[in-house]
Amino acid sequence: MNYEDFIIPPKYIKTEKWQFGSQLKDELPEAGIALLWVSDYRGAGESAEMLDFTPVRRQLYQLSGLDFEVPVHDFGDLISGKTREDTHYILQEILSSCHYKKTIPVVIGGSNDLSFSVYSALNFHHKNISYTQISDRISLDTEGTEVTENNFLSKIFSSKNFSINKYHHLGYQKHLNEVETIKLMNEVDFDVMRLAEMMNRSDKAEPFLRTTDMVTVNCDAVESMSDCFSIHPQVNGLNRREICAIMKEIGLGRNLKSVGIFNVVADSGNILNEQLLAQMIWYLTEGINIRKSHPEEREFETFWVIIDDAQYAFRRDVFSNLWYVGNSESIEEWLPCTIDDYENAKRGILSSRLLKFLHH
Repeated sequence: MNYEDFIIPPKYIKTEKWQFGSQLKDELPEAGIALLWVSDYRGAGESAEMLDFTPVRRQLYQLSGLDFEVPVHDFGDLISGKTREDTHYILQEILSSCHYKKTIPVVIGGSNDLSFSVYSALNFHHKNISYTQISDRISLDTEGTEVTENNFLSKIFSSKNFSINKYHHLGYQKHLNEVETIKLMNEVDFDVMRLAEMMNRSDKAEPFLRTTDMVTVNCDAVESMSDCFSIHPQVNGLNRREICAIMKEIGLGRNLKSVGIFNVVADSGNILNEQLLAQMIWYLTEGINIRKSHPEEREFETFWVIIDDAQYAFRRDVFSNLWYVGNSESIEEWLPCTIDDYENAKRGILSSRLLKFLHH
């Protein structure tokens, strides 16, 4: 595929040798990270005019490169198609080229419906996908043939061509959602977590991110203050420190293959918003680099807990200090959990999530 027909390369930004921008690769690398910036917000009823991401790039490029070893390539800015369908198609083709090289694509900008394309591209290469969405709303709208930010999730769930294994929804706000929608998500055994459970505690969300294949972040889940950070700004949401901590946890996920950051106001002209978006990308990159440095061979300590004559095995990864629960011999069949889950189990308390897993 000739990317030059669809992508505008990034403008030159002067950086020092120790900075992130000086480490970028000129070509799409193997087993690396690829940044792609998108301006199409038509799925949310907005425009598709080309945005200038240079201010955000400048903030990102001038951050420290630390000792990052995972190669990063900045594709540039995707030219919006004549129609939304054109944008979705082109985006899927570019993301697919990343998956062929086992490189993690990070899509920045555009409306939340582009999650559908991120999923489609990944589904072409992998089956039984675990998908985590961070969003203030859970929308299961089924109206319309075109993909929008309101119906894309229903189209993923209902498509015969898609293979979804698990779905987690983090950061929803109770006052913004229908009660029946939340009930339905629980009835079909999808994991949902309220914003209140994530505040000041990124470790609560970590188990859902540890083994997920794909994560999309709807920036409406991040609080806006004096200037709008997202196209549907909310006074309540994850604060700046919390969203950066979450982005790092996303990067640490051992199965991560694709990321989207959507509904962000990329041309607000507010330097603090530009810094926040840049640092979200940076912390994601840091997490991926840390995860890549983990040893392939893993050792576990096992702790047995007895509750009402039943035995439960909790396991701690000696290197990462992460916890799991499960009786199978295969780690792939263990459920990621927190040390709080273990401590509560010792007191005879199992969360509904653990009970559902242990007694399914």
